[in-house]
Amino acid sequence: MAAQHSYQLFCMGNPLLDMQVTNGEELLAKYGLKSNDAILAEEKHAPIYRELAEKYKVTYVAGGAAQNAARGAAYVLPPHSVVYTGCVGDDDLAEQLKAANQREGLDQVYLVKKGEKTGACAVIISGHDRSLVTTLAAAEKFEKEHLSSPEVAPLIEAAKVYYVEGYFLTHGIESALEVAKKASEAGKIFVLNLSAPFIPQFFAVQLQQIMPYCDVIIGNEAEAEAWASATGLPNKDDLAAVARAIATQPKSNASRPRTVVITHGPKATTVVSAADPENPKVFPVSPLKDEEIVDTNGAGDAFAGGFLGGLVLGKSIDEAVEAGHKLGAMCVQQVGPQYKWPKVQIF
Repeated sequence: MAAQHSYQLFCMGNPLLDMQVTNGEELLAKYGLKSNDAILAEEKHAPIYRELAEKYKVTYVAGGAAQNAARGAAYVLPPHSVVYTGCVGDDDLAEQLKAANQREGLDQVYLVKKGEKTGACAVIISGHDRSLVTTLAAAEKFEKEHLSSPEVAPLIEAAKVYYVEGYFLTHGIESALEVAKKASEAGKIFVLNLSAPFIPQFFAVQLQQIMPYCDVIIGNEAEAEAWASATGLPNKDDLAAVARAIATQPKSNASRPRTVVITHGPKATTVVSAADPENPKVFPVSPLKDEEIVDTNGAGDAFAGGFLGGLVLGKSIDEAVEAGHKLGAMCVQQVGPQYKWPKVQIF
């Protein structure tokens, strides 16, 4: 539990249990899925969860984008630095999530919905790609009132850095705005992850609502491209140009220029600051050998976790990106969004 500590980093998102399978090519074809994508389950995908459980060797791993990143940040920071909130059911899946968080040193203040099921994500691995199909269940029942509860309000008050996943905007824009505005008014750092191409594509209105309060925006090349398409930018695959366009969107707290970080898997990470938008920084990634890569599920969240750890410790953006690269590389060598034990010193 949480209230006795003063947490530096407050994270919010959809807590999910990942059901991960390998060699999922047949499943991709059967359910009409792209090999490297993230979607919300539609009716036609409903049977996939039972099919995984009955016909495949499933690895159950704690998931949920912001929760993965929070566990990554907890991994690199001193104990009781990070707290996470989201909505779960009162079931065994929620207990599995708590156990995984405890292992990494992440504390949580879940909103628990009696009689609801905790959300799940089918993770279909094929080669080095991962396809995510999410059923939010309890996760989309989050209530804004939870943020002003005696258990959570002091934690928001005390934090220095805030992190919300883009996925949360599909149902929780009011809650996300509440946290973002508080951060902005107090001159603290609010970080948003774009999370998946469908967020800029179909939730552009919510993104525009929260954008003025974002000090840092993290995304990958596919999300940057989706943002460019949705906003009519001409050079969709010029990552520096897209990052520049996002960095220079209007901002409520102008004293802190926005930083945009675009990752690109094993290729370089591009960073643009609104303070100097014409001079993007490019950070090469040390590529791993093919045989070193177990799977890429959670790699982007691991990057975000390392990066957030750097921000909390007051490191430079350059150092934060390097920490993100180290944690991302560590994650792809584990099954799912997990980190190495015994702990490896990142900072």
